[in-house]
Amino acid sequence: MPVAGAAPYDVFVGRGLDGAVAELVGDAARRVLLAHPAALAGRAATLAQHLEQGGRTVLRQVLPDAEAAKTAAVVQGCWDLLGEHRFGREDVVVALGGGATTDVAGFVAATWLRGVRLVNVPTTLLGMVDAAVGGKTGINTAHGKNLVGAFHPPAGVVCDLDALTTLPAPDLRAGLAEVVKCGFIADPQILRLVEADGGAAAQDPGSPVLRELVERAVAVKARVVGEDLREAGLREILNYGHTFGHAVERVEGYRWRHGDAVAVGMVFVAELARAAGLLGEDLVARHRAVLTMLGLPTAYPGGDRARLLEAMRHDKKVRGDALRFVVLTDVGAPQVFRDPTPDQLAAAFAAVGA
Repeated sequence: MPVAGAAPYDVFVGRGLDGAVAELVGDAARRVLLAHPAALAGRAATLAQHLEQGGRTVLRQVLPDAEAAKTAAVVQGCWDLLGEHRFGREDVVVALGGGATTDVAGFVAATWLRGVRLVNVPTTLLGMVDAAVGGKTGINTAHGKNLVGAFHPPAGVVCDLDALTTLPAPDLRAGLAEVVKCGFIADPQILRLVEADGGAAAQDPGSPVLRELVERAVAVKARVVGEDLREAGLREILNYGHTFGHAVERVEGYRWRHGDAVAVGMVFVAELARAAGLLGEDLVARHRAVLTMLGLPTAYPGGDRARLLEAMRHDKKVRGDALRFVVLTDVGAPQVFRDPTPDQLAAAFAAVGA
C-alpha cells in the first residue's frame, strides 16, 4: 500500500518477500549495509545471499538487542564500517529486525552522506505496524527515548508475515498494543476484529485476521504520516498512550516492552479523559476489555508518581513545560489535551495503580 508525501513509498504485506527487498534495493547499489540483531543471524544470511546474487557486496552489522542498540556508540560503529568500505550515495541500508533496529539503522541511513536509501524489513509486529512506517529514526540518550533522530522516509517497507511465526508470543502481544491504538484513534473495525473471538485470531500469527489487522494498522499510519511527516499536527494522534508509556519505559530502564507500556499508557489517558469529562466510562472500560483479551497489561502498580511526572516532562510533545496528552472523546475522535490539572492527573495515576 502507498505512503504519500514528498518522498512517497510502498509498504508490502505478504509472505516470502525477499524478492521485494532486492527490488527495493535496486540495481544501482553496489554495497548494502544489512543491520540486524544476533538472533536473526540465520534470516540475515539468507537475505544477504539473495541480495548478493545481484552482484552486490553485503556488509553485515550485528546490533545489540532491543533498546540497547539505540546508542551513539552503536551508530558510530556503523559509520566506521561504512567509511571503511567507501559506502556511497547510491548504496543502501537494509534494516532487518524489530522497531529498535529500524530506528537505529534508519538514523545511520539518514546521517551517512546526509542521507542514503533505506529499506525496512521489520520482523516483529511492533516494527511492521509502528516503527518501520513513517520515516522516524532515532536513538536514546540518558535524558529520554528517541531524543536524537531525523525524519528519513524509507525507499520501501517489506512486512513479511512469515517472520511472525517464530516471534515469541509476548512480543506478538506487545505489537498488538499498537494495532489496538490504531483502532481507537482511527479504525473501529480493528477493535471489532479483536473482540469478535476474544482476541484469539489476533494472536495467531498464521491467521487471516492478523494479516487484516496488520494491513489496517499500516493503512492508518500511512494515511496519517502521508499528510504530516514531521509531526506538525495530525501525526501527533499516533502518540496515543505514548506519553505515559514512554515514562514507564524510562523509569523501568527500558526493561518493559514498548507495547506493554503503551497498553498501560492508553488506559492512563482514557482515565485522564474521563476525569476531565471528555470520555465516557463505557469507552474507558472498553480499553481495559480489549487489552485484557490480548493479554496486555492495563495497570502499573507501585509506580513512583514523581518520577513518572518528571519523565513525562521530558517528553518530546511537551510545549512550554505544559504536559500534552492525546486523548479521545470517542472512538476515532482523538484530540490534544493540554496541561491537565493536578486532580485530573492524580485520578489517572490512581486508576492505573501508580
